[in-house]
Amino acid sequence: MNSNKVVTRFAPSPTGFLHLGGIRTALFSWLYARRHDGEFLLRIEDTDRERSTDAALQVILKGMNWLGLAHDRDIVYQSRRTQLYQDVIQRLLELGRAYYCFCSKEELDAMRTQALSKGEKPRYNGKYRDLGRQPVAGETPVVRFKNPLDGEVVINDSIQGRVVISNRELDDLIIARADGSPTYNLTVVVDDADMGITHVVRGDDHLNNTPRQINIFNALGFATPNYTHIPLILDPQGKKLSKRHGAASVLEYREQGYLPEALLNYLARLGWSHGDQEIFSVDELIALFDLSRVNKAAAALNPDKLAWLNQHYLRDSKAERIACLLKEKLVGLGVDVSGPPDLKEVARIQKERVKTVVEMAEQSRFFYQEFAEYEPTSAKKHLRPVALEPLRQARAALTGLETWEREALHRTVDNVAQQLGIKFGKIAQPLRVAVTGTAVSPAIDVTLELLGQARTLSRLARALAWIQRRIEAG
Repeated sequence: MNSNKVVTRFAPSPTGFLHLGGIRTALFSWLYARRHDGEFLLRIEDTDRERSTDAALQVILKGMNWLGLAHDRDIVYQSRRTQLYQDVIQRLLELGRAYYCFCSKEELDAMRTQALSKGEKPRYNGKYRDLGRQPVAGETPVVRFKNPLDGEVVINDSIQGRVVISNRELDDLIIARADGSPTYNLTVVVDDADMGITHVVRGDDHLNNTPRQINIFNALGFATPNYTHIPLILDPQGKKLSKRHGAASVLEYREQGYLPEALLNYLARLGWSHGDQEIFSVDELIALFDLSRVNKAAAALNPDKLAWLNQHYLRDSKAERIACLLKEKLVGLGVDVSGPPDLKEVARIQKERVKTVVEMAEQSRFFYQEFAEYEPTSAKKHLRPVALEPLRQARAALTGLETWEREALHRTVDNVAQQLGIKFGKIAQPLRVAVTGTAVSPAIDVTLELLGQARTLSRLARALAWIQRRIEAG
């Protein structure tokens, strides 16, 4: 391997959702590696057998695939590397940089209580640090790392700057549990060294782990990676993310009708900027991204910004692609899309008007499916007795129309309006509600063209009967 090659990694645990904070970390790592012609690796930290699930793993893999964050080399699974960790733990014991600790839970609780009573930070007091005691049959001690007692750890962080931690602040952390399983800080060091990771990008909630890990790197004679601890993402109110605001699965954004390029663009701008530019292609992000330009302050979610970006990418997408996504959503709503109009034509018109594919599907149902009732506010405002005669004349004129195309449709509706001496909108809006059930649709001529003559005339007849009943009811 080229010693100068940049190698980054994303190391999620398959114990819950792959949320926005996690995927932004992956994105920043991926962009940095691509910017420097390096490698981006994926490691699954699945040593917690009880909480790790295949379902959570699939969400990680599907989410990254959806967003186009392709990894290099094979995926590394920590659950398959137990022997490697045990070998390293044994090596630390042999080097005198780790030791067995036989303290009971009661002893540890007593240490904690004593420290707190003195106003000190609760920590392990090193009771077995220098005793050199070995376990005998039946004993299951933990293994602790022998942290240096003097000196300091210096972290030159790309965002946080120079962070200095005194070794006296760090106690001897457990690196192997009583059952022999390795702990997080040990496995991370072993894997980062074994995978040749040169740059670690992770949330700043991991900053406290970094000095401990650096000391383990040093004890093993491994090169220490460069660290970048990015601020966490907050909700729109500046609080920790909840499931309502971003902490749910990233795939839920796909279900809500967002495009992957919109979400990537949005996440890249959460804490990073390049002048006043808001819209970036993936190639632009790769060319411009720099970890040193990530803000030190936490970034807050802005759902309106994501919707605005998604609207931009929807408008710029090919109709064929959006038609496929629209079909998926409509079928999910139980809509039969086998008949006319052509989904591609519907997508071509609707993608200019909506913010998400879900919104597009909701506003396109009427093209394929009869609606049960009129939207109350729209009906009350536009399907009034005064609209009865304009709609009657419009239906009569449309019945005899031989060319069902938007220019002819517009001309026909306009002629009826002129004959009645009313504005175009006074007939177009009642007509829209009559054939779609709501006051929201594309231009009336486009709507009628896509809807087709038979459906249009049938729905106009229904609306006329509805208005007549309204008149008779007083």
